[in-house]
Amino acid sequence: MYNRNTMRIYLSHSSSFDFNSELYEPLKQSQLNIQHQIYFPHDTVNIDVKSKEVIQKVDLLIAEVSYASTGQGIELGWAEAQNIPIICFYKLTSKFSSSLKFVTSDIIEYSDENDFLDKLGNCLAVSQ
Repeated sequence: MYNRNTMRIYLSHSSSFDFNSELYEPLKQSQLNIQHQIYFPHDTVNIDVKSKEVIQKVDLLIAEVSYASTGQGIELGWAEAQNIPIICFYKLTSKFSSSLKFVTSDIIEYSDENDFLDKLGNCLAVSQ
């Protein structure tokens, strides 16, 4: 889908779930984090960084959309306004906002962290 060797990726998500263990840790331990520059907005070192400025410099925005979030909606709007591709992922049991269809047609269901990583890897079409 997005065939580039190294991409700058912004990871957007709600803060109303355990994103550290469910999202950050699996991604940080994956090959994808080695192959790409993934920006984790809620890491301690990024707390005072203006997300809008970071989003303007990325190649892709990945959004975990299983939980409603006003802040994430703003981030998606910034990315869409900059014509930055957006891929949304949601958990099998979640209901995501129907408004997402206005910013992307890439809305992908996953069952667990491993399935998320597999599907994200397939989307990025990482080639060695």
